[in-house]
Amino acid sequence: MGQISIKTEEDIQGMRLAGRLAAEVLDFIEPHVKQGVTTDELDRLCHEYMVNVQQSIPAPLNYCPPGYTPYPKAICTSVNDVVCHGIPGDKVLKNGDVINIDITVIKNGYHGDTSRMFYVGEPSILAKRLGDITFESMWIGISKIKPGAHLGDIGYAIQQYAEKAGYSIVREFCGHGIGKVFHEEPQVLHYGRPGTLEKLVAGMIFTVEPMINAGRREIREMGDGWTIKTKDRSLSAQWEHTVLVTESGYEVLTVSAGMPPPPAIIAEHHAGAPASVA
Repeated sequence: MGQISIKTEEDIQGMRLAGRLAAEVLDFIEPHVKQGVTTDELDRLCHEYMVNVQQSIPAPLNYCPPGYTPYPKAICTSVNDVVCHGIPGDKVLKNGDVINIDITVIKNGYHGDTSRMFYVGEPSILAKRLGDITFESMWIGISKIKPGAHLGDIGYAIQQYAEKAGYSIVREFCGHGIGKVFHEEPQVLHYGRPGTLEKLVAGMIFTVEPMINAGRREIREMGDGWTIKTKDRSLSAQWEHTVLVTESGYEVLTVSAGMPPPPAIIAEHHAGAPASVA
């Protein structure tokens, strides 16, 4: 396990800006996610918005971790049974599709990373429930973040909630530390045991981004070297925020005017809790 970086006040300001910009790309693209649009067109629109309007850099474009080929697009578009890293292309969205759009921008050297689920037309009851449970489980995980808590507490809370609903957690991919580097320590697993793994310290920044399948948790990799699908072809959903550990709790950094607010389950459980989403 490598060293986890503790962010300075200057870093935190930079991450707040990058986080807001990433969330604003999702606000911008939402009205375009409709029947008949291609994922390539969504990528083009997001790319132009980042570069021309925000003067930000799309972090995924040409991103190339060891053992991978460079990622060819500005965003990830994961439709239906695609778990993550779906490459935009000529796929036309149709009524009932569900799509995760994952945005990471770089602004002044800092990375902001967030994703949301979108429904094309009228989603099935199954798809809507999966999206809701995934959204709630992300927030339940986030709500465990405070100094002295452990990474295992986050994973445990997410796993318990999702599995109780009858769903499974993808284990091969996880949240991650983030700052001037896209992916750094720690790894943030979305399953686990309370009281295990690293202890949280104020100034840590990492993503919470559970990938939850309607069927089994097993995955398969497509021939492009990036796209990950559910092995049993069941639907998959994902939500993601970038979060700062504060002195008293947490602050979500990927916030914007159009961001879906925390679910009622969080407001009920944590009334008066020391947290911030502003």
